[in-house]
Amino acid sequence: MHIPKLYREEDRELILNFLKQNNFPALVTFDGEKPIASHLPVEIVPTVGDGLTIYSHMSKANPQWKTFGGQEILLIFQGAHTYISPRWYNHVNVPTWNYMMVHVYGKVRMVEGDEFYSLLSRLVGHHEAHSNYRLESLPQDFVKKEMNGTVGFAVDVTRIDAGYKLSQNRNDEDHANIIRELEGRGDVNSVEVAKGMRGKRAENSE
Repeated sequence: MHIPKLYREEDRELILNFLKQNNFPALVTFDGEKPIASHLPVEIVPTVGDGLTIYSHMSKANPQWKTFGGQEILLIFQGAHTYISPRWYNHVNVPTWNYMMVHVYGKVRMVEGDEFYSLLSRLVGHHEAHSNYRLESLPQDFVKKEMNGTVGFAVDVTRIDAGYKLSQNRNDEDHANIIRELEGRGDVNSVEVAKGMRGKRAENSE
């Protein structure tokens, strides 16, 4: 992903939180003829040092898992994004788009047996944290049957490209006006982009 230096995000903690909050990325691989993609729920797990592993699973009927091999794969995590009108500047300009986006690259290894069961148990526990629904409370022959129809895998991350384009290049007057206009829209994407702009400007002023 092309990221101008001004928009490149390097803060590891910020990136990890972003990945956890936007945990339904597109998984992109190459099948030898064309790129293919699936959208999947994932678990983000920091490892020793600055390491990072991302766990997921897909239906065994989805042929994409057969493309993993030794190739590097791409996970695209998309956050809030929205149109920015040139009418919001104090000078003549053109339209643009603000966004928060992270591309994660890595090598895949398959997850099976007890490790796969633990992965599914953690995912269920995370999303059912406010209920008593647990993998362990289900009939285990049913769980085994469902697991036989799925494929578990882990992505050992090799590289992360994080781009936060949040009007960092605008003067204070234009920046404040963009935030005001976005908050006035009221939709989720506009409000989240405005929040991201406030945070980034505060961070850069420290």
